[in-house]
Amino acid sequence: MIELFDSHCHVDEPKFDGDRDAVHLRMREAGVTRYAVIGSDMASSRHAADYAAAHEGCWAAVGIHPHEASGYQEGDLDLLSQWVKEEKVVAIGEIGLDYYYDHSPRDVQRHVCELQMELAYQLGMPVAYHVRDAHQDMLDLMKQHKGRLSGGIIHCFSGSWEIAKEYLKLGYYISFAGPVTFKKAPKLQEAAVNVPLDRLLIETDSPYLAPEPVRGRRNEPTNVRHVAEKIAALRNMSLEELAAAATENARRVYRI
Repeated sequence: MIELFDSHCHVDEPKFDGDRDAVHLRMREAGVTRYAVIGSDMASSRHAADYAAAHEGCWAAVGIHPHEASGYQEGDLDLLSQWVKEEKVVAIGEIGLDYYYDHSPRDVQRHVCELQMELAYQLGMPVAYHVRDAHQDMLDLMKQHKGRLSGGIIHCFSGSWEIAKEYLKLGYYISFAGPVTFKKAPKLQEAAVNVPLDRLLIETDSPYLAPEPVRGRRNEPTNVRHVAEKIAALRNMSLEELAAAATENARRVYRI
């Protein structure tokens, strides 16, 4: 049986409250035996940690998303530093920069991101990064902190192979989600072909960004199989080999 690891999802969110048991059943049937639920603010981070503790094969990341950076309060870092000590919490995230929506001012995004990068370094935790329309600024920030990076994942990668190479040089893993299956995604698919197999992850970011052939519907971790199938086909390798490598990579980066 193929075993798949959805390295980044939000199956703990309310959008799944009506049929979560059925979603979990479909996940098992599709071979999704491991998955990570990711926080985006303090409340969702606490919920993700609790959800992971209650579900087999589930782990959590806790952190403040760039959309939520304006809500950062003194004391949040202390709470995050406590939560990462819990057994099923394996990363800080998702943090980063998002210039597509600019829900928080860019200087605030940067400040809150840097605070969490430093926290991750102090605690020796990997980081799940959200980067949208801000790759150059994110890379510049990482390079400024090069001696104090703790590694991690560029989640739902949206850049080119040239950008991916810069993250790889800094030691990061590259995670691909539903958009890699889209017909008009040649640059993203080029990156998926060229990222070294031992640095490649797969994810759904569900309930968002459903892949082909279920695009437009609510996404769920079951659909990580479509992502794996597409990348395996692009790389001219078997689904089994791709799934095994991506699962091992997720276990390695999350230290599971």
